Amino acid sequence: MIDLQQTWMLPALIAIPFIAGLLCWLVERVNKRLPRWIALIGMILTFALSIMLWYVGDFSGMSTQVIAPESAVPWVAEFAVPWIPSFGISFHLAMDGLSLLMVGLTGLLGVAAVACSWNEIQRRVGFFHLNLLWSLGGVIGVFLAIDMFLFFFFWEMMLVPIYFLIAIWGHDVVGGKTKEYAATKFFLYTQASGLIMLAGILVLVIISYSYRGAVSFNYNDLLGTPLGGWEFPIMLCFFIGFAVKLPIIPFHGWLPDAHAQAPTAGSVDLAGVLIKTAAYGLIRFVLPLFPAASQEFAPIAMTLGTIGIFYGAWLAFMQTDMKRLLAYTSISHMGFVVLAIYAGTLLSLQGLMIQMLAHGLSSAALFIMAGQLYERLHTRDLTLMGGMWGQFRYYAPILMFFCAALLGIPGTGNFIGEFMILLGSFADYPVFVVFATFSLVLAGLYSLILIHRALFGANNIKEVAMHETKSHGLPERPLKDLGKREISLLLVLAIGLVWLGLYPQPFLDTSSHAMQWINNAYIYNQVTQVDASQLLDAIAMEAR
Repeated sequence: MIDLQQTWMLPALIAIPFIAGLLCWLVERVNKRLPRWIALIGMILTFALSIMLWYVGDFSGMSTQVIAPESAVPWVAEFAVPWIPSFGISFHLAMDGLSLLMVGLTGLLGVAAVACSWNEIQRRVGFFHLNLLWSLGGVIGVFLAIDMFLFFFFWEMMLVPIYFLIAIWGHDVVGGKTKEYAATKFFLYTQASGLIMLAGILVLVIISYSYRGAVSFNYNDLLGTPLGGWEFPIMLCFFIGFAVKLPIIPFHGWLPDAHAQAPTAGSVDLAGVLIKTAAYGLIRFVLPLFPAASQEFAPIAMTLGTIGIFYGAWLAFMQTDMKRLLAYTSISHMGFVVLAIYAGTLLSLQGLMIQMLAHGLSSAALFIMAGQLYERLHTRDLTLMGGMWGQFRYYAPILMFFCAALLGIPGTGNFIGEFMILLGSFADYPVFVVFATFSLVLAGLYSLILIHRALFGANNIKEVAMHETKSHGLPERPLKDLGKREISLLLVLAIGLVWLGLYPQPFLDTSSHAMQWINNAYIYNQVTQVDASQLLDAIAMEAR
């Protein structure tokens, strides 16, 4: 295997989207089609680079021996240069199997986001792709940064472009809130939670300084810092920061409005990768840095997650707007993610990995299809639709497939992920697993209602399209089925879902290295407490 210490490929993963986005903005005045091609090539290069890292990296499994949080994290690739040495801040990137799969997902969905906005975005095309690619570059930075200051820098930086994507290119919902309202709400929620997390990071660094005698924001240096009574409050700061982005009930208020008003590429970005950064943060930072507090907090977090599963599914069931329905399904599915994280077993964490990949692909595909439908009908109201099965030859069966995947039918990655999560969590948390399993019935209901309302019933699609086109003051166009570009894009995502469902082993092998370490770091505190109590009992017996 190639030595990936101090490799240029890690900063290149972040730099390519930033450079490509800047070029899109600069060439906009020369040619309006050129920014689309530059953005597409930039994201293809990013995805190809992640595939190359997967090919050359050593992601073999590791020993099942318990590893203390003080031990070095087994990174596969690293890149570090000094940034602000006086404050112990460095430009430190690192990758393991968990980071790699998340970066690969970001690259693939970045290609999909550029492709699905090809005809949708007609104004300020260069500036649109600047914001889209910079948000994706920030997401990749979050997945790779292990200096806490650098992590927070990317965490905040990826939010500003999303604000502009919603506020400038979003859609105003008829009779609802404006796109500017949705963008501002998203920004305020995420900024407030980010400030709370920043407070937690600073307190953690200060306590680490008092313990080590040196200021450091490095993840490896902060691991194993004895926090005493401060552990739970700091963990709570991190949890709130990630819970808003995930989102966990009751921090979910920004998500439905942001999704409903965002352009298609923005929704793909939000549902596919942005909320995954929060799950990644909980796995990477909260569990290993605060194992004792996380174990103490686990029942509360899992209760919130289980409520979220039911609440999201029920509200999805009640929606008539297609994008709001899909937004609430994301809240429901993220409840499974919380269940898997705080169960903390290797099987549940591995299931979480598959679930995040599968949910990213299926939700992105459904938001793309919602955007394609809006381009044709100029409405997302499910009560107006019906009969698409007879009208569209390709759109209808592909929509049915992705709805079934979201439902979690066998043969798709969603089924594998949910099954592994439930199986891995059952031994320690059977009550939560039983409730979560019942929620799958509601998931079936909202998926079937979406299929029934949109695809079957009276064939009135032409009339709806004509009426909505006139009401929006747009020129009439004949209804067209999916084109070659749209079908190719959706087939790629479908193949990924089926691959995850039928042969997930390569992805499990890739992430097993990282998940084993996180699992051990999480349970280490519990193990040492048990060992210590046994040792004290043995000493007392000897004294007697």
